[in-house]
Amino acid sequence: MPVYVQLITWTPQGVAAAKDTVQRAQRARAQAEKMGIRFREIVWTMGRYDAVAVFEAPNDETASKFSIWVGTVGSARTETLRGYTEQEIGKIVEGL
Repeated sequence: MPVYVQLITWTPQGVAAAKDTVQRAQRARAQAEKMGIRFREIVWTMGRYDAVAVFEAPNDETASKFSIWVGTVGSARTETLRGYTEQEIGKIVEGL
């Protein structure tokens, strides 16, 4: 399955409810599973982003649907990047 990296920034609502961040992550994982998404990792970070998630989704449409769902909850904004494994990028750059 394709890999995605999601950069997460808390909204003012998310900051106000920072103590609930673990429960929000659990809820996001449960929703993702319903969509056929498998989370590899969620890590909370210092700096520009509040958290980073790495997940696998069946396709770009499903990853987009999940990212939109996260936004509708109101606690976070996301930027989702399509990632490539070493094997995938090897095929892409082959023959350059």
